[in-house]
Order: sequence, then C-alpha cells, then structure tokens
Amino acid sequence: MERIGLFGGSFDPVHLGHLLVAQAAQEELDLARLFFIPAAHSPFKPESAPTPAPERLRLLRLALAGKTWCEIDEQEIRRGGVSYTIDTLRDYAVRFPQAQLFYLIGADHLAQLPKWRAAEELARLVEFVVIPRPGQLEAPVPAPFRGRWLAGFPLGISSSQIRARVKDGRPVDHLMPGLVAEAIRNYRLYL
Repeated sequence: MERIGLFGGSFDPVHLGHLLVAQAAQEELDLARLFFIPAAHSPFKPESAPTPAPERLRLLRLALAGKTWCEIDEQEIRRGGVSYTIDTLRDYAVRFPQAQLFYLIGADHLAQLPKWRAAEELARLVEFVVIPRPGQLEAPVPAPFRGRWLAGFPLGISSSQIRARVKDGRPVDHLMPGLVAEAIRNYRLYL
C-alpha cells in the first residue's frame, strides 16, 4: 500500500521548518510521496491576505528542487476562496483509493480538529500527523481522529517571523534555502 503524506499550509514563505517537517515525515512514516498543498486562503487566518499564489508557488518550487519524493499540488489555489481540508482529502481519496493518507497538522491546530468542516469524514479518510512546536508537550489526538506525533526536528521559526524580518531589513538567509531567500530579495517580496 502506497503511503502518501499531505502537507497543507500557506507557505508564505516556505522555510527550513517546513522542509525539516517534510523530511521527518518522509523518514518516520516511510512515505513514498509527500504533497505540499498551498492554500488559496487559510480558514485559520481570515483577517490576512496571503502573498499572491504565483509568488508562493515560485518559492515552493525553488525550495523543493531536487526532492524527487516531494510534489506541489495546486488544487486549493485553483479552487480559490477559503481552502478546506475536507475538499482536498476527498480528491485524494478518489485519486489514490488504495493509498494510506497522512495529513500533517500543526500542534496549535490539534485542539480545534473536531471543529473542522466535515470532521467525522476527515476522521475516516486520513491519519493525522501532529507537528510539534519546540518545548510543547505531547497531547492526545482527539477522538474520533487517528493520529500520531512527529518526533523529528521541531524548529521554532514561522513564516510570519520571516515576513517581519524581511520588512525590517533583517537577514533571513539561514532560515530558508538560499534560492528562496534570493528570490525574496530579487522580487522584493514581504517589504
């Protein structure tokens, strides 16, 4: 049975924390493939407008160059509007009916999982993999969801911190792949 990881998020911008999570998930779950799924608009950030999708996709492509087990799935961007996980998971269940699906979720979203759209269906379709924050204690995955915690590489950086650093003129070179940092400078993003 093929094991497929799904990593949704704004990726605004993608950074080393995202890449370390992907690497840990691939190794710990023995994933054949891992799909990065950038959201058109996150339901968790209704007040913020993400950087335009073409820019976020460009940065993701640069960050994932050469990682043959990683792919970018643009379906949420193509759908537009608010991106709901259930819509994406229904698509994967149809496209990969024999696969075991794992959905990466930040630990800060774990308690809200029962309130997600079509929560009961989500619980049937996928096993959740919780991404820990540094120093955060492991909590149980709420019923009826199946899940486990990722062990490797919690890193205390966030896209919002990176955007603030860029806006303040501070360096971000060691927080993301060099090509991503260079593209942010060249395209004058997050200023």
